[in-house]
Amino acid sequence: MYLKPMLDEVLTAEERAVVARAKAFAEAHVAPNAARWEWERRYPLETIEAACAAGLNTIELAKQHGGQGLSFSCKLRAFEEIARHDFAFAFALINHHNACTRFARDGQPGQVARLLPRMIAGDLIGCAGLSEPGVGSDFGGLEMSAVRVEGGWKLNGAKAWITNAAVAGLSVAYAQTDKSQGYRGIACFAIEADRPGFERDKPFELHGGHAIGVGGFRLVDYFAPDEAVLHEPGKAFKAALAGINGARAYVAAMCCGMLQASLETAVRYTQQRQTFGRPVLDHQGVRWKLVDAATDLEAARLLTYRAARLIDEGADAVLPAAYAKKFATDMAVNRIADCIQAMGANGLRAEYPLARHLAGAKIAAYTDGSIEMMNERIGAGLPAVFGLPA
Repeated sequence: MYLKPMLDEVLTAEERAVVARAKAFAEAHVAPNAARWEWERRYPLETIEAACAAGLNTIELAKQHGGQGLSFSCKLRAFEEIARHDFAFAFALINHHNACTRFARDGQPGQVARLLPRMIAGDLIGCAGLSEPGVGSDFGGLEMSAVRVEGGWKLNGAKAWITNAAVAGLSVAYAQTDKSQGYRGIACFAIEADRPGFERDKPFELHGGHAIGVGGFRLVDYFAPDEAVLHEPGKAFKAALAGINGARAYVAAMCCGMLQASLETAVRYTQQRQTFGRPVLDHQGVRWKLVDAATDLEAARLLTYRAARLIDEGADAVLPAAYAKKFATDMAVNRIADCIQAMGANGLRAEYPLARHLAGAKIAAYTDGSIEMMNERIGAGLPAVFGLPA
């Protein structure tokens, strides 16, 4: 028995209904189309808009802003269900969801009133703006500059590896106002794509995950008025890090969703496929690999759901989220590959989702902190874990 109910049982009836709605939406709109999106190498904007119409971009958004005001755990479970069918779509949608929530919470009232309704409706897609062509995990090393001018700021620089960049109309972007201040000089701005100085790059061509719409944009003497400042220098860096534990937890949950789908496919196939006069699943070499995958899935869910509960409680989730992200992403890459191996060459056929999930798991291993970054984060906390001086 999978561990999903262990988290679902702490959700409210309203939240369980949202998870059920996400599951039904994914089965109806994502599952039949995900392979086609990949082959066509395109961003499924029409399905993102349909998900917004179903309220899947407002789960955590406060009720005062037109959202549902539900828990982080509810959001995590909803997107775990969506990722069972396609990680790329789930990740694109959750990034838009997060942009809606952050913009509503941190934006200036006038700008929020003007743009948030369009974001809720899916008419204006949001994205984050952290990574740059030469800056990834080293967030403190941002090169995009913001110079104070009359009435606002002038921004110059480039962003890269941005989810939803292919279509996003609003970016919650970070820029350096004073390099001598390091991370304390970073500020956060609401960047509108239809303003002068915004140049969208061509979406990146990948070997998987095209529904993510990943790409970049450039700002050339882009003027951001004072109302576009979401966090002033000295506050933006801390605000950006505040959401990282949640991101690591929901990426781990998405890996669980992908592995569950891969296991279900592999077990069904190996039950039906006969070799040497008996089902493939009856061969110990295959069966034990799938047993290992199922065991790792249970362990990953325990780590992930614990992190989610701590986040909802406002407790320290830094290490729990890092444990979940490290374990879930690493095991998903290996165990989805094992599921493909159990199916033989047929595991790579387009009619099955396993190769797409393997690409998704590899993307997950880099997003919101790579496995190597998780090792560093956990390693830095080891003395405290054992009550030893740093």
